[in-house]
Amino acid sequence: MITILGPTASGKTTLAAHLAARVGGEIISADSRQVYRRMDIGTGKDLGDYQLAVDGSPVDIPFHLIDICEPGTKYNLFQYQQDFYDAYTDIVSRGKLPILCGGTGLYIEAVLKGYHLSPVPQNPGLRAELEGKSLEELTEILQELKRRNGSVMHNTTDVDTAQRAIRAIEIETYNLEHPTPLREIPPIPSVIFGINIEREARREKITHRLKARLEEGMIDEVKALLNEGIPAEDLIYYGLEYKYVTEYVVGKTTYDEMFRQLEIAIHQFAKRQMTWFRGMERRGFNINWIDAALPTEKKVELILKQIEK
Repeated sequence: MITILGPTASGKTTLAAHLAARVGGEIISADSRQVYRRMDIGTGKDLGDYQLAVDGSPVDIPFHLIDICEPGTKYNLFQYQQDFYDAYTDIVSRGKLPILCGGTGLYIEAVLKGYHLSPVPQNPGLRAELEGKSLEELTEILQELKRRNGSVMHNTTDVDTAQRAIRAIEIETYNLEHPTPLREIPPIPSVIFGINIEREARREKITHRLKARLEEGMIDEVKALLNEGIPAEDLIYYGLEYKYVTEYVVGKTTYDEMFRQLEIAIHQFAKRQMTWFRGMERRGFNINWIDAALPTEKKVELILKQIEK
């Protein structure tokens, strides 16, 4: 398997699609929010990136684990690991090359290492105990549980709202009390490539992309989800675009406040993504970094040369 990872706005999907076209590969998404249907603009699915023209002919690159569940549900790492393994074994059985592509570091690491995970039920008593605590207080509790568990799960990348932090605490508490895993999925060997984008270039791309998404109808997308009957708190749970745009739509913030806060949050998110990937290197993963500024075809050639070695 080939893995392509990188922070938001680094061009991962475009590179993965062009690589898949060259090697007859299929892409497995590693994005914790692109699993949700009708959450397209805010999650940056960019489905057009999977449609290429090769030698003048249109080519649709197969992709997996996008649009697989309904908004309002709480997709989790345990489900992702199983869904990934099902997609991976299906692709390999057909003689195709799986290409794992995304920016959710926890999901990537979980499947590459074969984390031993258990399904974690909700704990109403614990939730009642944590209700009303600030995100900062919840983060402190989570950090202590992670220390006791020796856990690398639940980096702040994935707990940017109180609801998500409470769920992370719930999982870490369960794992502390139930250390025996209920399911084992094998680690997956992979050559890993990371897209290294210079900080200022990343910031410019994030701001440009945020403006474009708002112009493309991100606010209308959130309104449509709310009109379906999805509670505002469920959309806020998903963080980033859905958190801040929902707060704007329901009247909690002005447009300018929403834009400013969301822009800052996405910049911080990208920084935390890179912190996670650097942490993966410290935990033994070999990541071959590629300059984001290179032309796509040059990146593909570099990957192919590295694979040949």
